[in-house]
Amino acid sequence: MDNYLDINRNSWNAKVEHHLKSDFYFVDEFLAGRTSLNSIELEILGDVSSREILHLQCHFGQDSISLSRMGSKVTGVDLSDKAIDAARDLSAKTNSDTRFVVSDIYALPEVLDKKFDIVYTSYGTIGWLPDLDKWASVISHFLKPGGKLVFVEFHPFIWMYDDDFSHVKYSYFNEEMIVELEHGTYADQSADLFQKSVTWNHPTSEVLTALLKNGLQLSSFREYDWSPYPCFRHNEEFSPAKYRIPQFGNKVPHVFSLTAIKNCLQNEDSY
Repeated sequence: MDNYLDINRNSWNAKVEHHLKSDFYFVDEFLAGRTSLNSIELEILGDVSSREILHLQCHFGQDSISLSRMGSKVTGVDLSDKAIDAARDLSAKTNSDTRFVVSDIYALPEVLDKKFDIVYTSYGTIGWLPDLDKWASVISHFLKPGGKLVFVEFHPFIWMYDDDFSHVKYSYFNEEMIVELEHGTYADQSADLFQKSVTWNHPTSEVLTALLKNGLQLSSFREYDWSPYPCFRHNEEFSPAKYRIPQFGNKVPHVFSLTAIKNCLQNEDSY
């Protein structure tokens, strides 16, 4: 197989134009001042004024710029060069001082020399990464002692199912890479796109163990029976900006959030 990074970079590069035009990303409203951050992450972020934040897998930077609008100093990172080009354009149009960097997450310590108060990453990120131990080590590397990881992600339960949520198709556990040909995109399911992607499922235990192993102490963990995004093939809006998969209702988790604090005694050069 070709390098998974090249496959996924090409896939995300192809999505950018469609995403910028989609209602999902409401770019015109965003430029006019609407935040892209949801209640889940806003609650656990707290006051970020004057904080230095590293936003991993930022796509074209709406959350990064939203955090900058809240008074923080933000660096956004993404694998897709076209997404980062779009992020820089949005930053200029909003008069934001957000910095954007093109990089694979695992290679980031080689291209960015800085420590941060907060590392933030959210919604559909870790599935693109094969090794969560290495992911957690990168997070630890960039956090100042006492710094905080803020992480919100779709629950691994959801990724077990086929696109119609009619049956279990994939293992809950990280047993193998998942190679798929995607038609359309979550932001525009009718888009004229046919893109190969490579992903991995990660159980909650793998996430927590990786963080603990790399000197990050869990300070909060919560599961939600809804998602703030209508990004699946079947969605039901039961309350404003709150969606569920109809077959599951409120009986299963759709999203989880966590915060973790870097141990003040953790070796700064552990990466």
